[in-house]
Amino acid sequence: MANSILSDKRLRYFFTGWWLLWMLLQYIMLRQLNIDETHAITDSIVSNVLLAFCCFFISNNMKYYLPRQEKYWYILVVSLTLSFLWMLAQQGATWMIFKKGDAYTEVIRSTWAIRFGAGFLLISSMSMFSLLWYSQQDQKEINSRKTEAEKLAKEAELFKLRQQLQPHFLFNSLNSISALTGFDPEKARHMIQQLSEFLRGTLRKDEQQWNTLEEELKYLQLYLDIEKVRFGHRLQTEIIYQDDVLRFKLPALLLQPVVENAIKFGLYDTIGNVVIKISVIAEDGHLKIEVQNPFDAETAQPFKGTGFGLSSVQRRLFLLFARNDLLQTKKENEHFMTKILIPKILDGDENKKQKKS
Repeated sequence: MANSILSDKRLRYFFTGWWLLWMLLQYIMLRQLNIDETHAITDSIVSNVLLAFCCFFISNNMKYYLPRQEKYWYILVVSLTLSFLWMLAQQGATWMIFKKGDAYTEVIRSTWAIRFGAGFLLISSMSMFSLLWYSQQDQKEINSRKTEAEKLAKEAELFKLRQQLQPHFLFNSLNSISALTGFDPEKARHMIQQLSEFLRGTLRKDEQQWNTLEEELKYLQLYLDIEKVRFGHRLQTEIIYQDDVLRFKLPALLLQPVVENAIKFGLYDTIGNVVIKISVIAEDGHLKIEVQNPFDAETAQPFKGTGFGLSSVQRRLFLLFARNDLLQTKKENEHFMTKILIPKILDGDENKKQKKS
């Protein structure tokens, strides 16, 4: 339910000032008609107090019932009715206070049409203002609920994507362990230990949406250690960065599926050594991450799987930054390159953002 108009302090001051000004103007006009001071003051106070009450009544009524576009006739009917009731109440009160037949009551009788018109104008103006006010408040509440619903939906989708990451990686790792147990049980045991360490670390960070680059690289190194058990000397990596970028933040566990994609397309169709290059630099207000792997279009075969990889990374980036240009891929000189741009967020800045929002 929308707040009342008078709940706004500025509007309370405005309406109080307005009715005081209107009382003063009415007093001056009555004095111009040679009405004595007592009658002029009493008339101004009684008329405007009753008129203010009518305006408050219709405004408060619209708080609980707001006519829609097809029912705007309701405003006209209510304004006319309240104007008529105000006129009767105002004249009845003044006739009870003052004796009938004096000059003042004669002025009341001769100016009733003007009074009715002025009252109707003020009441209908208040009706329209209230309609606009409460319509705006309703729209704000609708927009707020829509924004909150979109936020919850976005958070739910992000959570789902992050939850999908571990089963996806776990499935691939278990397949590798299964393959190793037949011919190299010692490597399989070592890989299980590394997988356990990796999952323990990622589960502790499961509630975090952001990691520093330093944390992300540590998790990535654990993942690469697991993959190196599987591929041995064939898998080689180069990670290039400067210390000044380690404090910048990025979505948690974002790099692992990108590097996994590079390993899949770099090693699965070759028998030689493969170098996966990962470079991180700060550039033009972004954290620029490039992952490069060898790629031979003639030998590369399409892979069947869950489809969870670069598409999930692009979806997460869109949900977080509302941009579709933050993940780019290209093939160049028998290399496949994946470039990710992350708007720079220093360690601690994300917490400040959340407190402000």
